[in-house]
Parts: sequence; C-alpha cells; structure tokens
Amino acid sequence: METKTKDLLIIFTKNPETGKVKTRLAKDVGDEAALEIYKFLLKHTISVTKDLDVQKEVWFSEGIEEDQLWDSSVYSKKLQKGKDLGARMQYAFEEGFENGFRNIIIIGSDMYDLETSDLENAFILLKNKEYVIGPAADGGYYLLGMRTLEPNIFQNKEWGTSTVLHETLNDLKGKNIALTDLRNDVDLFTDIKDHEDFQKFLKK
Repeated sequence: METKTKDLLIIFTKNPETGKVKTRLAKDVGDEAALEIYKFLLKHTISVTKDLDVQKEVWFSEGIEEDQLWDSSVYSKKLQKGKDLGARMQYAFEEGFENGFRNIIIIGSDMYDLETSDLENAFILLKNKEYVIGPAADGGYYLLGMRTLEPNIFQNKEWGTSTVLHETLNDLKGKNIALTDLRNDVDLFTDIKDHEDFQKFLKK
C-alpha cells in the first residue's frame, strides 16, 4: 500500500448488533436502546475523524461492514484478529508498522468526549514522544499512540478493568511518553443519565 502520510489512525469497532454492544449499559436501558446509543457514538466517532489529515483504518470485530456508515473512500476496512483485545491491538499495530507508517494511534469508537482537536494534538505529541496515552476516567485508556512497537503493553491485562492504565504505564516505565487529557467513555448508565445529548434514548 502506498502511504502518502506516515500517520495512521486505527479505529476499533464492534459490529452493531442487538445484544452484543454496550452490554453493561444495556442492563439499565435495554438492548435496543443500547444499540441505538452505540450507533450514535459511531456517528460521533466518524464526525471527529473523517476530516483528520491522516490515513484512517476501521477494524471490525466480527466481519467487515460494507454499509454506508463508514465511507470506503475515507476509511480502509479491516478485520480484527486475535484471542483478546490486547492481541487484536498488537496485530493492528504490527500491520501498520509493516505497511510503512511511523506514527500510529488507536482509539475505540464509543468516546463521546473525543474531539478532532484531541486527535490532532495526540499526533503532534507523537512526533516527539515514543508513546502517547489518553487516560480514561474508568482506569483504562481511550487512546494509545506508538512510534515503536512495545508488545508488553498488550499482554497480561484484564481488559475492561480499572487496572489497565496503571499496568500499561508500568510497562512503559522509563520510556518517552506523553499523557493527553482525561476523558470519560460511555459504558454505564451513570455515564449518560444526566447528559443532555443522550436523553432522547432514555425516554420510555
């Protein structure tokens, strides 16, 4: 693949299927509302990434979607591979470096707090740092950037728990890293119950 830029944004997403997305949130709002909220978050992710001046890849969890949500002229579409989230992220980074990219950032697709400027800033930081991490309020991270592959950070983690950020920072002790602003992701009812933009999904 010919790369016009050395910057790559990887977006990890789950295929939007009822009962398979936002399962913790669904316990309070139901499967249908959880799916609609997830689609709403996907559209937000597209809105803040589509005009970013970097190469963009969307990696699907189950199968590559050929629908119109992710514009194929903007996003390359790929399939995640690996037994857990860590292995899947490592595989995506490895492929990115093999394809000639130098600055690679990965994000999820459900961060309503994320703005285009956050991603632009992270790529700027990555020009002078080996690693950039966006800490999430739940103890994980919403953004990970690398110029050098560090496999340790993808191994021996309890993904989805509050220990992930702390353990990742331990893995990178002594490395040249930058932290971006703290952001809150949408996993639980408490994350959205008082948020104006989500009220339309919560009305019975």
